[in-house]
Amino acid sequence: MSRQHIISMLLENESGALSRVAGLFSARAYNIESLTVAATIDPSLSRLTVVTVGSDKVIEQIKKQLDKLVDVVKLIDLSESFSLERELVLLKVKKSDATEQKISDLGADSMACITDETDGFLIIEVSGEKTWLDDFLLTLGDDIVEVVRSGVIGLSRGERTLTL
Repeated sequence: MSRQHIISMLLENESGALSRVAGLFSARAYNIESLTVAATIDPSLSRLTVVTVGSDKVIEQIKKQLDKLVDVVKLIDLSESFSLERELVLLKVKKSDATEQKISDLGADSMACITDETDGFLIIEVSGEKTWLDDFLLTLGDDIVEVVRSGVIGLSRGERTLTL
């Protein structure tokens, strides 16, 4: 049975490292659902989070292959333990009372806010779990003009960490 996995790794912050990871997925016909990467506190390392779907056997193979890459320092599968995952969405919508009401109806706990208002358009910043964001976007429907999503990021909860 296939299911989604969120694999997070520390990667040498060097030219071509990301390309080698992406190439591994491409060469073996594994799909990348989302990919985020940024430098860490240690400037020699980047943290890369990749979301992929596969059976347990396929995911084990992916992790073994990733572990063999020289650039990969350490990796964990966030799906194997309690973790917190979030995604950021910026979306541009046509300004209307109905759209503003939908956003205000979400309430203060929604992590949604209007960050820009220009020429009859609003830019809304929303963060949350992927499924919640998908539902939120469906709610706004035809009011949406443009969407950009960051891809999933995550951290293990509790003592489990991805550090050296």
